[in-house]
Amino acid sequence: MDTRVASATREVIIGHDRPTVLIGERINPTGKKALADALRAGDLDVVREEARRQVAAGADILDVNVGATGVDERIMLPLAVQAVAEVVDVPLCLDSRNVEALAAALEVCPGRPIINSVTGEDESLEQVLALAKRFGAPVIGLTLDDTGIPSDPARRVEIAHLIVERAAALGIPREDVIIDCLTLTLGANTKAGLGTLEAVRRVRDELGVNQTQGASNISHGLPNRPYLTGAYLAIAIEAGLTCPTVDVAQVRLAVLSADLILGRDDFALRYIAAFREMSAGG
Repeated sequence: MDTRVASATREVIIGHDRPTVLIGERINPTGKKALADALRAGDLDVVREEARRQVAAGADILDVNVGATGVDERIMLPLAVQAVAEVVDVPLCLDSRNVEALAAALEVCPGRPIINSVTGEDESLEQVLALAKRFGAPVIGLTLDDTGIPSDPARRVEIAHLIVERAAALGIPREDVIIDCLTLTLGANTKAGLGTLEAVRRVRDELGVNQTQGASNISHGLPNRPYLTGAYLAIAIEAGLTCPTVDVAQVRLAVLSADLILGRDDFALRYIAAFREMSAGG
């Protein structure tokens, strides 16, 4: 079940029998005052610098999100996409709940980006899947509906089935649907990780599709977050997670460790190369 995404010059293939693909999460103004202020001012230098930094840290794909109070996403998302594409050559993941902003960004984005995201809500299924069909782009499906994120993992799996089925009805192949079973913080519920992992395993076994998650949510509000997020990622990758959305600089070695243990890194070449890079950089 290979999902192919591309920039103007580089293709990235996401698949269960392949090394884990890392989607960089840092171009997102949530909780980042400097980035939010820059976006409101129309200054994209912070976006460009963050893009360079994440790719240097090992990101394979970059998520681009400009959603902040006072920012018109319809204008700013395509501008941010163009700014990122000017300075790095990795594929992009266009992240917005605004369908008009997504359409505008898809018009200018080089290659074959990912649309982030569609939900189990009827309006989202109708509008966002139509965009995915029109542009031939893979789409991330969030396992939530009009009641929010279900606490029951079985309901999340049901929503995943619904998204895949609705996509298929439009002629969107299953390999172009990436499911996100949604990570919740252990700080609020110490059983939250178990429920998400159960949903991930079931989606892998029942649908076989690729899966992402904003993995750092698992450690929100807790100390030593990179250690906790890294431990969670190792378990989630074994369960079926193939392209997590993460702060790459903090968790790359944890992900490479998981890949090595799972037999996805012949002779430990990727792990050793990354360790040498990090050691050389101090």
